[in-house]
Amino acid sequence: MPSLVVRNLDESIVTALKERAVKHHRSTEAEHRAILAEVLMKPQRKSFAEALASIPAVGMDTDFQRVDDDTSESNVFD
Repeated sequence: MPSLVVRNLDESIVTALKERAVKHHRSTEAEHRAILAEVLMKPQRKSFAEALASIPAVGMDTDFQRVDDDTSESNVFD
């Protein structure tokens, strides 16, 4: 299995990694692997445009038009 060496890390990052490893009952190396897998292997988020494009076309625009009623703003709080 390939190895990865990360050099010149700030001491605060190393400390945070060790604290997180203790919290999750793992070795520092196992925690490092878990973080890399979590970040790199999760599905990519859709862009806003992709999310909009994935909405199914249902109904017509006229189905969603606001219906005018006789309530005026001045009568709403009377």
